[in-house]
Amino acid sequence: MAYVLSIIADPAAPIINADVKSRFNALTPGDGWLDLSPSIASELSLQEADQTLLTSLRDAAKDLPLDINILPAEHRRKRLLIADMDSTIIEQECIDELADFAGKRAEISAITERAMHGELDFEQALEERVAMLKGLSLSVLAQTFEKRISLMPGARTLVQTMRKNGAYTMLVSGGFTYFAERVAEATGFQMTQANLLLAENDHLTGAVSKPILGRSAKQEALERVASAKSIDLKDTLAVGDGANDLSMLDKAGLGVAYHAKPAVAEAADIRIDHGDLTALLYLQGYAQADFITE
Repeated sequence: MAYVLSIIADPAAPIINADVKSRFNALTPGDGWLDLSPSIASELSLQEADQTLLTSLRDAAKDLPLDINILPAEHRRKRLLIADMDSTIIEQECIDELADFAGKRAEISAITERAMHGELDFEQALEERVAMLKGLSLSVLAQTFEKRISLMPGARTLVQTMRKNGAYTMLVSGGFTYFAERVAEATGFQMTQANLLLAENDHLTGAVSKPILGRSAKQEALERVASAKSIDLKDTLAVGDGANDLSMLDKAGLGVAYHAKPAVAEAADIRIDHGDLTALLYLQGYAQADFITE
């Protein structure tokens, strides 16, 4: 089975050069570097690979801000993208930003952090945090989206490039429909799944619709959409950062832990710690010249 060694830098800090590549040459029986983007992304074909080799390669460049991964050479370009929203497609956790308006950011953020690390049951943690938002005006949702929410670098390029090449795209979130729908519109995701905040008289009730969509719902969404679109799971890509993403990352053909919590990064086969979301295109073998940036 053939493999690819992928090395990717943050586009804001392009550091890949001949000296960097030489660190890997002594450790790999690879054949010729292919530059997908000068100084940002390069790859090397391998005839064999294992976890020991990957560990050695990462150790050889542990002082460099590089994402180093090994993945199968076959089925690289995926036909389905399913992505987490908070801290993945956007730079924030929406519920933490809402908490600011309720004067409870410290309390809610602490629970969010523990839930994303897998220390708390996701559904119970979400209910506890939403309860703290009771009485908040619905107008705060618009203020939060307009003033507090920003796309992760590379988000729109990732979605638009994959769509241009025939992939179907879905945004799945343990967060809220209000934000998921607007983020999908801004980036180009074709479908969304998220939780509905309940309201009455233009104010949040402190409750969320049931069933709460968490870890298992994300995996089920991946399997459901893949089946509906007649896409083999090996041709799917999932990306996320928190514990509630682990099941879909494990089930997808390419599961990427993106700037993830330590336990998530440790569990995932593929991890991006330094690059932006265009790294997911490089992992699939796209060159920068293939990117859709409109």
